[in-house]
Amino acid sequence: MNGGPRARARLLAALLLPLALVACGGEAATLERADEPLTTAAPTTAPVETTTTTAAPVVTQPPTTVPTTLAPPTTLAPPTTVAVPRVLVDTGFSPFATISGMVLFHPAAQVEVVGFHESSHDGARQMDASPQAARPIELESRQRGTGSRTAADIVVSPDAEIRSPVNGTVMRAGSYVLYCKHQDSYVVIDPDARPGWEAKVLHIDGLQVQEGQRVEAGVTVIASRPTQLPFASQVDDHTARPAWPHVHVEVVDPTIPDRPSPDGSDSC
Repeated sequence: MNGGPRARARLLAALLLPLALVACGGEAATLERADEPLTTAAPTTAPVETTTTTAAPVVTQPPTTVPTTLAPPTTLAPPTTVAVPRVLVDTGFSPFATISGMVLFHPAAQVEVVGFHESSHDGARQMDASPQAARPIELESRQRGTGSRTAADIVVSPDAEIRSPVNGTVMRAGSYVLYCKHQDSYVVIDPDARPGWEAKVLHIDGLQVQEGQRVEAGVTVIASRPTQLPFASQVDDHTARPAWPHVHVEVVDPTIPDRPSPDGSDSC
């Protein structure tokens, strides 16, 4: 080159300047991009959701209990009250019992039941039911220590007239207080078949005879009707409802004394 060292220097600078500009421009662009906020690119792989499977707590179930339906306690229904028909026997004043050859006759024309039971008198004699007896039954023991058929409760209509059960003579007749509370009447007959014994008829009303009068079995009216007692009687368990009254009949040997009552009292 001509022009000396100074000139050559200017020429060299002119030649190198464009290259420098190109190099600087490229770096500046790179710096500008570097100064931009960094944006983290979203991962190309979608995030994996981690599902933590927590084992369900073990719950101990109570034993399966099948409800037991207990039947309610059996409650006995009150007994159905069935109307028991009243059965009457037309007696024709026939015999209902015998005692040592002595015959006792039904005291009424119609009888529902003849209930034999224990007399309260030690001298009362045991009866044997006759074939003609109107529906005879033997009642449960009364713990009296006497024979099971030493007395008879004969159930009759409330308006039935009462006739003598034996042939004989009236020894006494009148009224007394039953069980120290209830007014009642009686007749005691000296029977022709067993003189000295006493045929007693109790629970009667409207006396028609008196002491010393002769009576005939099944014929002579000794009372207008039976006494309607104000309390239940043992024989009522074997009759229709409402219970009808009954006439008490027994035959006593008075030579046999009664034992003293357990409480020491024999009367009111």
